Amino acid sequence: MSILLDLRQAVIHKVHNQDEEELRSMIEGSVDGPEAALPGLGVMFEMMWKDMDVVQQTSLVSSLHSHLKTVTPGNLQG
Repeated sequence: MSILLDLRQAVIHKVHNQDEEELRSMIEGSVDGPEAALPGLGVMFEMMWKDMDVVQQTSLVSSLHSHLKTVTPGNLQG
């Protein structure tokens, strides 16, 4: 479990002082990028999830669920 905590801390340390444009660039560079970027996006998602209220979480889950209906494994572009 300590490995996960180290990963979280490393990601947060890397992006901690970035401005909004730098964060956007990091996210856009990670989406459809190398799979090595996925854990970092997961840490960012976790941070956002924890700050969302139940209504926002429900909306996000609904959006993800709808999107998953349009894709098939191996074709994530929809």
